[in-house]
Amino acid sequence: MLDSIYTETKERMKKTVDAIVRELSAIRTGKASVHLLDGVKVEAYGTAMPLNQVGTIAAPEPRLLVITAFDKSVVGEIARAIQKADLGLNPAVDGTVVRLPVPPLNEERRKELVKRCKQIAEEGRIAIRNVRRAANEQIKKAQKDKAISKDQGADGHDEVQEFTDDYIKQIDVLVEKKEKEVMEV
Repeated sequence: MLDSIYTETKERMKKTVDAIVRELSAIRTGKASVHLLDGVKVEAYGTAMPLNQVGTIAAPEPRLLVITAFDKSVVGEIARAIQKADLGLNPAVDGTVVRLPVPPLNEERRKELVKRCKQIAEEGRIAIRNVRRAANEQIKKAQKDKAISKDQGADGHDEVQEFTDDYIKQIDVLVEKKEKEVMEV
């Protein structure tokens, strides 16, 4: 009984941390990263498609991203989608290639990005605590239904709290690392 609660709880907490990793990877630092464009959708062939499905993305230099379109007819749409995504990047079209110079961040923008990192982390912590609450409610219900003893229930609450502490610590480490990356000149 408790094992299934633990498994589900860990799984949900891990998904939360994975979502935070994805969100943080999309935050722009001073360096070019192909993950900057993860959320960009391109209008192509009558639907909105992820950018990586209409072209290859590469970072040949620390301050440059290059997108090579699979089909020359979508190059203009790729450039428009990047501008519409409001990433602070100005695409330059060159044949079937879109070049994206990544400008260095100014101090004010860095502080805004750090603030956003902290916001993402807090949202993650809240999500982890919500998963903890749901697990604790399942344990209480199992106790009430006499599926587990009071001692097992207490142990279950302790175990869930350990998971919570562990995953929140993972979030803190991720955000601290990202903040250092953003503040690096």
